[in-house]
Amino acid sequence: MGYGYKPELSEGSIKCPVFQTSTFVFKTAEEGKAFWEKANGKPGTEDVEMGLIYSRINNPDIEILEERLKLWDGGEAAAVFSSGMSAIATSMVSFLKPGDVILMSNPLYGGTHKFIHFMLHNWGVTSIGFNPEDSKEDICKLIEANNAGNTLKMIFVETPANPTNDLIDIEMCSQIAAQYSTADKKVFLAVDNTYMGPLWQHPLKHGADIALYSATKYIGGHSDLIAGAAVGSNAVIKAIKKSRTVFGTIIDPHTSWLLMRSLETLKIRMEAAANNAEKIAEYLLSHPKIEKVYYLGFTKTNKPNQLEVLNKQYLSNGAMISFDLKGGEKEAFVFLNNLKHIKLAVSLGGTESLAEHPFTMTHSDIPVEEKNKLSLTDKMVRLSVGIENWRDLIYDIESALSFV
Repeated sequence: MGYGYKPELSEGSIKCPVFQTSTFVFKTAEEGKAFWEKANGKPGTEDVEMGLIYSRINNPDIEILEERLKLWDGGEAAAVFSSGMSAIATSMVSFLKPGDVILMSNPLYGGTHKFIHFMLHNWGVTSIGFNPEDSKEDICKLIEANNAGNTLKMIFVETPANPTNDLIDIEMCSQIAAQYSTADKKVFLAVDNTYMGPLWQHPLKHGADIALYSATKYIGGHSDLIAGAAVGSNAVIKAIKKSRTVFGTIIDPHTSWLLMRSLETLKIRMEAAANNAEKIAEYLLSHPKIEKVYYLGFTKTNKPNQLEVLNKQYLSNGAMISFDLKGGEKEAFVFLNNLKHIKLAVSLGGTESLAEHPFTMTHSDIPVEEKNKLSLTDKMVRLSVGIENWRDLIYDIESALSFV
Protein backbone atom coordinates (compact mmCIF):
# COMPACT_ATOMS: atom_id res chain seq x y z
CA MET A 1 0.00 0.00 0.00
CA GLY A 2 2.91 2.34 0.56
CA TYR A 3 5.30 0.92 -2.03
CA GLY A 4 7.33 3.44 -4.01
CA TYR A 5 6.45 6.46 -1.83
CA LYS A 6 8.76 8.23 0.63
CA PRO A 7 6.83 10.50 3.07
CA GLU A 8 9.99 12.41 3.96
CA LEU A 9 10.10 13.82 0.41
CA SER A 10 6.58 15.25 0.79
CA GLU A 11 6.57 17.01 4.18
CA GLY A 12 5.79 13.72 5.94
CA SER A 13 2.38 13.34 4.30
CA ILE A 14 1.08 9.82 5.01
CA LYS A 15 -0.44 9.70 1.52
CA CYS A 16 1.24 10.78 -1.67
CA PRO A 17 0.07 14.32 -2.57
CA VAL A 18 -1.31 15.17 -6.00
CA PHE A 19 1.54 16.72 -7.97
CA GLN A 20 -0.73 18.93 -10.05
CA THR A 21 1.98 20.45 -12.22
CA SER A 22 2.78 20.46 -15.90
CA THR A 23 6.55 20.86 -15.60
CA PHE A 24 9.42 20.48 -13.14
CA VAL A 25 12.30 22.81 -12.28
CA PHE A 26 15.85 21.62 -12.98
CA LYS A 27 18.56 22.48 -10.45
CA THR A 28 21.03 23.18 -13.25
CA ALA A 29 21.11 23.20 -17.04
CA GLU A 30 23.45 20.21 -16.86
CA GLU A 31 20.83 18.27 -14.89
CA GLY A 32 18.15 19.14 -17.45
CA LYS A 33 20.40 17.93 -20.26
CA ALA A 34 21.10 14.66 -18.43
CA PHE A 35 17.39 14.01 -17.75
CA TRP A 36 16.49 14.59 -21.41
CA GLU A 37 19.29 12.32 -22.61
CA LYS A 38 17.94 9.60 -20.33
CA ALA A 39 14.38 10.21 -21.50
CA ASN A 40 15.45 9.97 -25.15
CA GLY A 41 17.30 6.71 -24.54
CA LYS A 42 20.78 8.01 -25.37
CA PRO A 43 23.35 5.19 -25.20
CA GLY A 44 25.36 5.28 -22.01
CA THR A 45 22.49 6.59 -19.86
CA GLU A 46 21.16 3.18 -18.86
CA ASP A 47 22.41 3.51 -15.27
CA VAL A 48 21.50 7.19 -14.90
CA GLU A 49 18.58 7.82 -12.50
CA MET A 50 15.66 9.37 -14.34
CA GLY A 51 14.60 12.79 -13.09
CA LEU A 52 11.31 14.65 -13.40
CA ILE A 53 10.86 16.64 -16.62
CA TYR A 54 7.27 17.23 -17.77
CA SER A 55 4.00 15.51 -16.88
CA ARG A 56 3.51 14.16 -20.40
CA ILE A 57 6.70 12.17 -19.74
CA ASN A 58 6.69 11.54 -15.99
CA ASN A 59 5.22 12.73 -12.71
CA PRO A 60 5.59 11.46 -9.10
CA ASP A 61 1.96 10.26 -8.88
CA ILE A 62 2.28 8.42 -12.18
CA GLU A 63 5.59 6.81 -11.29
CA ILE A 64 4.44 5.63 -7.86
CA LEU A 65 1.23 4.20 -9.33
CA GLU A 66 3.24 2.30 -11.96
CA GLU A 67 5.57 0.91 -9.28
CA ARG A 68 2.58 -0.46 -7.37
CA LEU A 69 0.71 -1.81 -10.38
CA LYS A 70 3.63 -3.92 -11.57
CA LEU A 71 3.61 -5.82 -8.26
CA TRP A 72 0.13 -7.23 -8.81
CA ASP A 73 1.07 -8.96 -12.06
CA GLY A 74 4.67 -9.78 -11.20
CA GLY A 75 5.97 -7.55 -14.01
CA GLU A 76 9.22 -5.63 -14.17
CA ALA A 77 7.52 -2.37 -15.14
CA ALA A 78 4.15 -0.77 -15.83
CA ALA A 79 2.78 2.12 -17.87
CA VAL A 80 -0.47 3.94 -17.18
CA PHE A 81 -2.68 5.71 -19.71
CA SER A 82 -5.58 8.10 -20.15
CA SER A 83 -7.98 5.19 -20.92
CA GLY A 84 -8.09 1.46 -21.52
CA MET A 85 -8.29 2.04 -25.27
CA SER A 86 -5.24 4.30 -25.19
CA ALA A 87 -3.35 1.52 -23.37
CA ILE A 88 -4.40 -1.02 -26.02
CA ALA A 89 -3.85 1.26 -29.01
CA THR A 90 -0.50 2.60 -27.81
CA SER A 91 0.76 -0.90 -27.03
CA MET A 92 -0.29 -2.23 -30.43
CA VAL A 93 1.27 0.53 -32.50
CA SER A 94 4.47 0.30 -30.46
CA PHE A 95 5.20 -3.05 -32.09
CA LEU A 96 3.12 -3.15 -35.29
CA LYS A 97 3.93 -1.55 -38.63
CA PRO A 98 2.34 -1.62 -42.11
CA GLY A 99 2.55 -5.11 -43.57
CA ASP A 100 2.40 -6.87 -40.20
CA VAL A 101 -0.30 -9.32 -39.10
CA ILE A 102 -2.12 -9.36 -35.78
CA LEU A 103 -3.80 -12.60 -34.67
CA MET A 104 -6.73 -11.97 -32.34
CA SER A 105 -9.18 -13.98 -30.28
CA ASN A 106 -12.93 -13.57 -30.73
CA PRO A 107 -15.07 -12.01 -29.45
CA LEU A 108 -13.34 -8.77 -28.48
CA TYR A 109 -14.58 -5.66 -26.74
CA GLY A 110 -16.22 -3.44 -29.37
CA GLY A 111 -13.67 -0.63 -29.08
CA THR A 112 -10.75 -3.01 -29.58
CA HIS A 113 -12.50 -4.69 -32.49
CA LYS A 114 -13.07 -1.32 -34.15
CA PHE A 115 -9.47 -0.18 -33.60
CA ILE A 116 -8.11 -3.33 -35.23
CA HIS A 117 -10.58 -3.45 -38.12
CA PHE A 118 -10.63 0.27 -38.84
CA MET A 119 -7.49 2.03 -37.62
CA LEU A 120 -4.98 -0.80 -38.01
CA HIS A 121 -6.45 -2.00 -41.30
CA ASN A 122 -6.25 1.53 -42.71
CA TRP A 123 -2.66 1.63 -41.54
CA GLY A 124 -1.78 -1.52 -43.47
CA VAL A 125 -1.94 -4.10 -40.67
CA THR A 126 -3.88 -7.28 -41.46
CA SER A 127 -5.87 -9.17 -38.83
CA ILE A 128 -6.73 -12.85 -38.46
CA GLY A 129 -9.37 -13.93 -35.96
CA PHE A 130 -9.67 -17.25 -34.15
CA ASN A 131 -12.42 -18.60 -31.90
CA PRO A 132 -12.27 -19.97 -28.33
CA GLU A 133 -12.89 -23.55 -29.45
CA ASP A 134 -9.93 -23.52 -31.87
CA SER A 135 -6.99 -25.71 -30.90
CA LYS A 136 -3.34 -24.83 -31.32
CA GLU A 137 -3.28 -26.88 -34.52
CA ASP A 138 -6.39 -25.09 -35.82
CA ILE A 139 -4.84 -21.69 -35.19
CA CYS A 140 -1.54 -22.62 -36.82
CA LYS A 141 -3.44 -23.86 -39.88
CA LEU A 142 -5.26 -20.55 -39.97
CA ILE A 143 -1.97 -18.66 -39.91
CA GLU A 144 -0.53 -20.81 -42.70
CA ALA A 145 -3.70 -20.56 -44.80
CA ASN A 146 -3.31 -16.78 -44.70
CA ASN A 147 0.41 -16.98 -45.53
CA ALA A 148 1.07 -15.07 -42.31
CA GLY A 149 3.92 -17.10 -40.86
CA ASN A 150 6.56 -14.53 -41.79
CA THR A 151 4.48 -11.43 -41.05
CA LEU A 152 2.75 -12.36 -37.80
CA LYS A 153 3.90 -9.78 -35.23
CA MET A 154 1.36 -9.82 -32.41
CA ILE A 155 -1.21 -12.12 -30.84
CA PHE A 156 -3.93 -10.23 -28.98
CA VAL A 157 -6.13 -12.16 -26.57
CA GLU A 158 -9.08 -11.08 -24.45
CA THR A 159 -9.81 -13.67 -21.79
CA PRO A 160 -12.39 -14.07 -20.41
CA ALA A 161 -14.02 -12.71 -23.53
CA ASN A 162 -16.33 -9.75 -23.22
CA PRO A 163 -19.28 -10.49 -22.96
CA THR A 164 -19.45 -14.28 -23.45
CA ASN A 165 -16.92 -15.27 -20.74
CA ASP A 166 -15.16 -17.59 -23.21
CA LEU A 167 -11.68 -18.63 -22.11
CA ILE A 168 -8.47 -18.59 -24.14
CA ASP A 169 -5.38 -20.59 -23.17
CA ILE A 170 -2.64 -17.97 -22.71
CA GLU A 171 0.10 -20.60 -22.49
CA MET A 172 -1.02 -22.07 -25.84
CA CYS A 173 -0.91 -18.62 -27.42
CA SER A 174 2.56 -18.08 -25.96
CA GLN A 175 3.70 -21.30 -27.64
CA ILE A 176 2.29 -20.10 -30.98
CA ALA A 177 4.07 -16.76 -30.55
CA ALA A 178 7.34 -18.57 -29.87
CA GLN A 179 6.81 -20.87 -32.87
CA TYR A 180 6.52 -17.93 -35.26
CA SER A 181 9.22 -15.79 -33.67
CA THR A 182 12.68 -15.63 -35.24
CA ALA A 183 16.00 -14.06 -34.34
CA ASP A 184 14.95 -10.97 -36.30
CA LYS A 185 11.25 -10.88 -35.45
CA LYS A 186 9.63 -11.43 -32.07
CA VAL A 187 5.90 -12.17 -32.01
CA PHE A 188 4.42 -10.38 -28.98
CA LEU A 189 1.54 -11.76 -26.94
CA ALA A 190 -0.76 -9.14 -25.39
CA VAL A 191 -3.65 -10.08 -23.09
CA ASP A 192 -6.58 -7.84 -22.15
CA ASN A 193 -7.07 -8.84 -18.51
CA THR A 194 -9.76 -6.28 -17.69
CA TYR A 195 -12.47 -8.84 -16.79
CA MET A 196 -10.27 -10.50 -14.14
CA GLY A 197 -8.36 -7.45 -12.95
CA PRO A 198 -4.85 -7.95 -11.58
CA LEU A 199 -6.21 -10.19 -8.80
CA TRP A 200 -7.79 -13.23 -10.45
CA GLN A 201 -5.53 -13.86 -13.46
CA HIS A 202 -1.86 -13.09 -14.11
CA PRO A 203 -1.15 -13.30 -17.85
CA LEU A 204 2.60 -12.69 -17.56
CA LYS A 205 2.96 -15.85 -15.50
CA HIS A 206 1.44 -17.85 -18.37
CA GLY A 207 3.73 -16.46 -21.06
CA ALA A 208 2.19 -13.13 -22.07
CA ASP A 209 4.47 -10.20 -22.89
CA ILE A 210 1.92 -7.52 -22.01
CA ALA A 211 -0.99 -7.54 -19.55
CA LEU A 212 -3.46 -4.81 -20.48
CA TYR A 213 -6.24 -3.20 -18.46
CA SER A 214 -8.98 -0.72 -18.63
CA ALA A 215 -8.09 0.62 -15.18
CA THR A 216 -11.47 2.34 -15.26
CA LYS A 217 -12.90 -1.00 -14.22
CA TYR A 218 -11.78 -3.06 -11.20
CA ILE A 219 -8.53 -1.17 -10.59
CA GLY A 220 -10.42 2.14 -10.34
CA GLY A 221 -13.51 0.43 -9.03
CA HIS A 222 -15.71 3.43 -8.24
CA SER A 223 -16.99 4.55 -11.68
CA ASP A 224 -15.38 7.96 -11.21
CA LEU A 225 -12.34 7.88 -13.50
CA ILE A 226 -11.08 6.77 -16.92
CA ALA A 227 -7.65 5.11 -17.17
CA GLY A 228 -5.67 2.24 -18.67
CA ALA A 229 -2.55 0.24 -17.85
CA ALA A 230 0.06 -2.07 -19.37
CA VAL A 231 2.42 -4.34 -17.42
CA GLY A 232 5.40 -6.29 -18.75
CA SER A 233 9.18 -6.48 -18.92
CA ASN A 234 11.42 -3.43 -18.71
CA ALA A 235 12.19 -3.62 -22.44
CA VAL A 236 8.56 -3.96 -23.52
CA ILE A 237 7.27 -1.19 -21.28
CA LYS A 238 10.15 1.09 -22.29
CA ALA A 239 9.06 0.80 -25.92
CA ILE A 240 5.42 1.43 -24.99
CA LYS A 241 6.31 4.47 -22.87
CA LYS A 242 8.28 5.93 -25.78
CA SER A 243 5.13 5.76 -27.92
CA ARG A 244 3.01 7.07 -25.05
CA THR A 245 5.16 10.20 -24.79
CA VAL A 246 4.86 10.88 -28.51
CA PHE A 247 1.10 10.22 -28.67
CA GLY A 248 0.35 12.00 -25.41
CA THR A 249 -1.77 9.11 -24.11
CA ILE A 250 -0.36 9.36 -20.58
CA ILE A 251 -2.62 9.54 -17.54
CA ASP A 252 -2.99 12.74 -15.48
CA PRO A 253 -1.67 13.17 -11.90
CA HIS A 254 -5.06 13.42 -10.19
CA THR A 255 -6.38 10.24 -11.81
CA SER A 256 -3.15 8.50 -10.79
CA TRP A 257 -3.78 9.60 -7.21
CA LEU A 258 -7.33 8.23 -7.36
CA LEU A 259 -6.03 4.90 -8.64
CA MET A 260 -3.51 4.67 -5.81
CA ARG A 261 -6.43 5.12 -3.43
CA SER A 262 -8.43 2.44 -5.22
CA LEU A 263 -5.61 -0.11 -5.22
CA GLU A 264 -5.75 -0.19 -1.43
CA THR A 265 -9.24 -1.75 -1.50
CA LEU A 266 -8.92 -3.74 -4.74
CA LYS A 267 -8.81 -7.17 -3.13
CA ILE A 268 -11.72 -6.73 -0.74
CA ARG A 269 -13.90 -5.07 -3.41
CA MET A 270 -13.29 -7.79 -5.98
CA GLU A 271 -13.82 -10.61 -3.49
CA ALA A 272 -17.12 -9.11 -2.33
CA ALA A 273 -18.31 -8.76 -5.93
CA ALA A 274 -17.32 -12.35 -6.75
CA ASN A 275 -19.25 -13.67 -3.74
CA ASN A 276 -22.35 -11.79 -4.90
CA ALA A 277 -21.94 -13.00 -8.48
CA GLU A 278 -21.92 -16.64 -7.43
CA LYS A 279 -25.31 -16.27 -5.70
CA ILE A 280 -26.83 -14.29 -8.60
CA ALA A 281 -25.59 -16.77 -11.21
CA GLU A 282 -27.19 -19.66 -9.30
CA TYR A 283 -30.46 -17.74 -9.14
CA LEU A 284 -30.45 -16.95 -12.86
CA LEU A 285 -29.65 -20.55 -13.77
CA SER A 286 -32.93 -21.78 -12.31
CA HIS A 287 -35.18 -18.99 -13.59
CA PRO A 288 -37.71 -20.11 -16.24
CA LYS A 289 -37.31 -16.90 -18.30
CA ILE A 290 -33.53 -17.30 -18.62
CA GLU A 291 -32.31 -19.46 -21.50
CA LYS A 292 -28.56 -19.56 -20.74
CA VAL A 293 -26.13 -18.12 -18.20
CA TYR A 294 -22.54 -17.27 -19.19
CA TYR A 295 -20.52 -17.47 -15.97
CA LEU A 296 -17.10 -18.95 -15.28
CA GLY A 297 -18.53 -21.06 -12.46
CA PHE A 298 -20.64 -22.95 -15.02
CA THR A 299 -17.74 -23.74 -17.38
CA LYS A 300 -17.87 -27.45 -16.57
CA THR A 301 -21.44 -27.62 -17.87
CA ASN A 302 -21.48 -24.93 -20.56
CA LYS A 303 -18.01 -25.30 -22.06
CA PRO A 304 -16.30 -28.44 -20.74
CA ASN A 305 -13.52 -28.06 -23.32
CA GLN A 306 -12.46 -24.86 -21.51
CA LEU A 307 -12.43 -26.38 -18.01
CA GLU A 308 -8.70 -27.16 -18.11
CA VAL A 309 -7.96 -23.52 -18.96
CA LEU A 310 -10.20 -22.35 -16.11
CA ASN A 311 -8.41 -24.52 -13.57
CA LYS A 312 -4.95 -23.59 -14.84
CA GLN A 313 -5.37 -19.87 -15.38
CA TYR A 314 -7.96 -18.43 -13.01
CA LEU A 315 -8.05 -17.83 -9.27
CA SER A 316 -11.78 -16.97 -9.17
CA ASN A 317 -14.96 -17.25 -11.23
CA GLY A 318 -15.08 -13.46 -11.28
CA ALA A 319 -18.01 -11.07 -11.00
CA MET A 320 -19.11 -10.78 -14.63
CA ILE A 321 -22.26 -12.59 -15.76
CA SER A 322 -24.02 -12.55 -19.11
CA PHE A 323 -27.33 -14.28 -19.74
CA ASP A 324 -29.76 -14.91 -22.58
CA LEU A 325 -33.41 -14.11 -21.98
CA LYS A 326 -35.98 -16.23 -23.76
CA GLY A 327 -36.97 -14.05 -26.70
CA GLY A 328 -34.82 -11.27 -28.16
CA GLU A 329 -34.14 -7.55 -28.01
CA LYS A 330 -37.69 -6.72 -26.91
CA GLU A 331 -37.51 -8.97 -23.85
CA ALA A 332 -33.98 -7.81 -23.01
CA PHE A 333 -35.05 -4.16 -23.16
CA VAL A 334 -38.13 -4.78 -21.00
CA PHE A 335 -35.90 -6.38 -18.37
CA LEU A 336 -33.33 -3.57 -18.50
CA ASN A 337 -35.98 -0.84 -18.39
CA ASN A 338 -37.52 -2.29 -15.24
CA LEU A 339 -34.38 -2.54 -13.14
CA LYS A 340 -34.54 -0.16 -10.18
CA HIS A 341 -31.39 -0.70 -8.12
CA ILE A 342 -29.04 -2.08 -10.78
CA LYS A 343 -28.08 0.77 -13.08
CA LEU A 344 -28.54 0.60 -16.86
CA ALA A 345 -25.06 1.69 -17.96
CA VAL A 346 -21.98 0.43 -19.77
CA SER A 347 -18.64 -0.20 -18.02
CA LEU A 348 -17.98 -2.75 -15.30
CA GLY A 349 -15.97 -3.45 -12.18
CA GLY A 350 -17.44 -0.70 -10.01
CA THR A 351 -18.84 -0.94 -6.50
CA GLU A 352 -22.36 -0.66 -7.93
CA SER A 353 -23.97 -3.26 -10.17
CA LEU A 354 -24.45 -2.33 -13.85
CA ALA A 355 -26.43 -3.96 -16.65
CA GLU A 356 -26.27 -3.33 -20.40
CA HIS A 357 -27.20 -4.78 -23.81
CA PRO A 358 -23.94 -5.69 -25.61
CA PHE A 359 -25.58 -6.29 -29.01
CA THR A 360 -26.74 -2.67 -29.33
CA MET A 361 -24.34 -0.94 -26.95
CA THR A 362 -20.73 -1.94 -26.20
CA HIS A 363 -20.46 -4.27 -29.21
CA SER A 364 -22.82 -2.45 -31.57
CA ASP A 365 -20.17 -1.77 -34.24
CA ILE A 366 -19.28 -5.46 -34.69
CA PRO A 367 -21.01 -6.96 -37.78
CA VAL A 368 -24.27 -8.73 -36.89
CA GLU A 369 -23.26 -12.00 -38.56
CA GLU A 370 -20.04 -12.08 -36.55
CA LYS A 371 -21.86 -11.38 -33.28
CA ASN A 372 -24.47 -14.07 -33.83
CA LYS A 373 -21.79 -16.61 -34.74
CA LEU A 374 -20.08 -15.96 -31.39
CA SER A 375 -23.32 -16.27 -29.32
CA LEU A 376 -23.42 -12.49 -28.83
CA THR A 377 -27.08 -12.12 -29.72
CA ASP A 378 -29.83 -9.55 -29.14
CA LYS A 379 -31.27 -11.60 -26.27
CA MET A 380 -28.10 -11.24 -24.18
CA VAL A 381 -27.74 -8.98 -21.14
CA ARG A 382 -24.38 -8.32 -19.49
CA LEU A 383 -24.28 -7.83 -15.74
CA SER A 384 -21.35 -6.42 -13.77
CA VAL A 385 -22.01 -7.46 -10.19
CA GLY A 386 -21.14 -4.92 -7.51
CA ILE A 387 -20.66 -5.12 -3.76
CA GLU A 388 -24.21 -4.35 -2.61
CA ASN A 389 -26.26 -6.76 -0.52
CA TRP A 390 -26.83 -9.76 -2.81
CA ARG A 391 -30.41 -10.14 -1.62
CA ASP A 392 -31.22 -6.65 -2.89
CA LEU A 393 -29.68 -7.48 -6.26
CA ILE A 394 -31.65 -10.71 -6.67
CA TYR A 395 -34.86 -8.96 -5.60
CA ASP A 396 -34.25 -6.30 -8.27
CA ILE A 397 -33.55 -8.91 -10.96
CA GLU A 398 -36.61 -10.94 -9.92
CA SER A 399 -38.83 -7.85 -10.07
CA ALA A 400 -37.55 -6.82 -13.52
CA LEU A 401 -38.00 -10.34 -14.88
CA SER A 402 -41.64 -10.32 -13.79
CA PHE A 403 -42.33 -7.74 -16.51
CA VAL A 404 -40.78 -9.86 -19.29
